Amino acid sequence: MLAAPMYNPRLSYEENYDHGPFGAFSHPLQSPRAGHPRFSFVGQPVGLPFGIPAGPLVNGKYVKAALDMGFDLPVYKTVRTRAYKSHAWPNVLPVKFEGDLPAECLRLVVGEEYEEPLSITNSFGVPSMSPEVWQPDLAECVRYAREGQMVIGSYQGTLPEHGGGVREYIADFRLGARLMRETGVKAVEVNFSCPNEGTAHLLCFDAERSVAVVEAIREELGELPLLIKIAYFRDDAQLEQLVRRVGPHVAGISAINTISAEVRDAAGNQALPGEGRLMSGVCGRSIKWAGLAMVSKLKRLRENLGLSYSICGVGGVSSPEDFAEYRAAGADAVMSATGAMWNPQLAQEIRQAEQVEEIVA
Repeated sequence: MLAAPMYNPRLSYEENYDHGPFGAFSHPLQSPRAGHPRFSFVGQPVGLPFGIPAGPLVNGKYVKAALDMGFDLPVYKTVRTRAYKSHAWPNVLPVKFEGDLPAECLRLVVGEEYEEPLSITNSFGVPSMSPEVWQPDLAECVRYAREGQMVIGSYQGTLPEHGGGVREYIADFRLGARLMRETGVKAVEVNFSCPNEGTAHLLCFDAERSVAVVEAIREELGELPLLIKIAYFRDDAQLEQLVRRVGPHVAGISAINTISAEVRDAAGNQALPGEGRLMSGVCGRSIKWAGLAMVSKLKRLRENLGLSYSICGVGGVSSPEDFAEYRAAGADAVMSATGAMWNPQLAQEIRQAEQVEEIVA
């Protein structure tokens, strides 16, 4: 049975930001620590290499609740260098699909209820508060984390409001890196898995542009660990080109974000209102196969190319068994968005399962 979600899909993004989190996340109890951190992720000590990726944790209240619930690797929702409005409500809808969602675009129909096995679509447009708001909020989260916990800051580039080209786009990534560094985060994730400004393509599919962006970010971050968030790659050669060129310059690679599909209602109409929202990202149980496949691919490339980046596996994680499966595939850390949203005890369940496995072993 699904618990009340931390983010309420029946409310707008702004209402969730102001009044959330909800459910058990609204009154979390600090999880017990399991002694000295036994794991490491991007060079930092971690109690349990499990967290919540960029998306559900829309501000510091959500991040602190996640830390208290035992999610040792929470990612503060992707922000920008200036304020940016969310898409109109609704932003989250259940989708009717069982099994593995194909990587190529297809049509999906929204459901009426959130049911297991749970898959959803989310369409926000990467909203952001201004740096004057998110910088102190993120900095407070960093200070709130206990031993073995690490808050990761996520951001993406944005073209200036007056327009611009590649130079301005890369400059904005550089500015975002500086703003992130000023918060005191121990690691930064840059989002290469959402559309470029003004195009339908993902930045991670453009190796040349990705290299230029990473080089600019590295100049600002110095030794601060940098992760890139990427999408599912159907083309192994294209993925190898990206990893070969960017892999030596990043501390970690996180995959995947969502798989895009047409989302319609039962009558065949566009389910999410507004221009450009027919195609929407799908996440949850139906994309687990893609997350696992990417972890295996990234592990193989790391070995073949002699690289040392950490791998963070994301997609369809809703149980301790899913966590174990990702770890077995080669993930140094694992994160859950949809699963964690509807199961606030997921980190506790994984921690208990890990302890039982240690005792048995």
